[in-house]
Amino acid sequence: MTQCGSVGARTFGVEEELLLVDPASGAPQAVCGSVIRYARRHEEVSFAGGRRAEPLDTELQREQVETVTPVCTALDELSSHVRSARLAAARTAAGVGAAVAALATSPVAVRPSLTPSRRYRRMSDAYGRTADEQLTCGCHVHVGVDSVDEGVAVLDRIRPWLPPLLALSANSPFWQGSDTGYDSWRQQVWGRWPSSGPTELFGSAQAYRTTVDAMLDSGALIDEGMIYFDARLSRHYPTVEVRVPDVCLDADDTVLMAALVRAMVVTAAEGWRAGVPPDGIRTDLLRLAMWRASRSGLRGDLLHPVTRRAAPASTVVHALLEHLAPALDRLGDLETATRLLHGVLERGNGAQLQRAVYARTRDVTAIVGDAVGHTVKV
Repeated sequence: MTQCGSVGARTFGVEEELLLVDPASGAPQAVCGSVIRYARRHEEVSFAGGRRAEPLDTELQREQVETVTPVCTALDELSSHVRSARLAAARTAAGVGAAVAALATSPVAVRPSLTPSRRYRRMSDAYGRTADEQLTCGCHVHVGVDSVDEGVAVLDRIRPWLPPLLALSANSPFWQGSDTGYDSWRQQVWGRWPSSGPTELFGSAQAYRTTVDAMLDSGALIDEGMIYFDARLSRHYPTVEVRVPDVCLDADDTVLMAALVRAMVVTAAEGWRAGVPPDGIRTDLLRLAMWRASRSGLRGDLLHPVTRRAAPASTVVHALLEHLAPALDRLGDLETATRLLHGVLERGNGAQLQRAVYARTRDVTAIVGDAVGHTVKV
């Protein structure tokens, strides 16, 4: 990805992981390979500027597929690509008799099947049930940075503000056919990986590299792709990659995540250049804050990033918006981000919408059917 340090041109993009499901039963279907082959045969993957746009890619399990937007500079551009990527995935899945659902875990009980690649087989051998049960779908937002130094400075400064992103995006209350009591059970399942979660302050690019090297030297990780920090430097692009959100049921919420994360990166980079030190909040408090967001989402209290005390979720997400408002305004995104954030607070996050369907139907299959419609809603 290319990027520019000026606020108006800082680039971003989104990766979304989607479930592949049977349209009738709602059960996840192990058809990712067939979906990818169908897309290539029928040119569902388009090209723009010599680069693939809206590509589909494999993930750990065969019951999921990943979409990736092109590099974008404007929020309306990214919004268009998120929606067209979902539509392309849905058309392709339909070509092999499946559907796509933007659900971060499967409400219908499933025994996932590993994608047959050498790397994934190594992961299954190394991590056992942690890998075998890892059918979860996230939303990853990439934002361009000018250098590794700037990227690490951003990582150090966005730490306290990541848990509210999970509360807003939480979309995985059901697991193996029943309600877990969590808004984001995905976060609990993802937390089993040895390298997942929040990080200490790095302080420098060298310290970041030293940390990654030490983790690899420990033998606990099979490769650098398994640096599963809540936010990390991308291995492939000059970007900061925020990996906290669940995949969002509604495309509007994905657009909100992208807007907030880009403004978060801009705010942090400007603070670094101005000599503002990062917040030294302890990592154990960050873990607690993320657990709280995973547990109750927008339904209860969250840990306030500034006061370090429990506060209503609406208070915390408004504090996030206030923190990011200057950057959002200069990016031209403040009005849209405010509208989308208020929309989530009014209707609820994906977890609340899933539970509302279940309350009406007492049927987890109905949750999937509803999600299939939400996924491609324009």
